[in-house]
Amino acid sequence: MAHSLSSRKRMRQNIKRRVLNRARTSTLRTKLRKVQDSFLHGSVEDAEQACRVAIQSLDREADRGALHRNAAARRKSRMARRLNAMKQKAAS
Repeated sequence: MAHSLSSRKRMRQNIKRRVLNRARTSTLRTKLRKVQDSFLHGSVEDAEQACRVAIQSLDREADRGALHRNAAARRKSRMARRLNAMKQKAAS
C-alpha cells in the first residue's frame, strides 16, 4: 500500500487512466472487428467505410497513448493492404 501523499495520488491517477484506456481499447477492438467482418462478408464500399473509421480511431488512440504509435501504424498498413487486395479482386 502506498504511504506518501504523492504515491497515493499516483495510484488514484493510474486507476482512472486504466479505466479510460480499457474502455477506449474495447471500442477500438470493436471497430477493428467490424473491419474484419466487412473484409470477409461485406462489399468493397463497406470495407472502405469501416477502414476509414478504424484508421481514425487508431490514430486517436495512438495520440492519447492507449496504443503505441508503431502498433497503430502496423495495423493501418495491414488494413490498407487487405483493402487494396480486395479492391483489385473486385475489379478483375
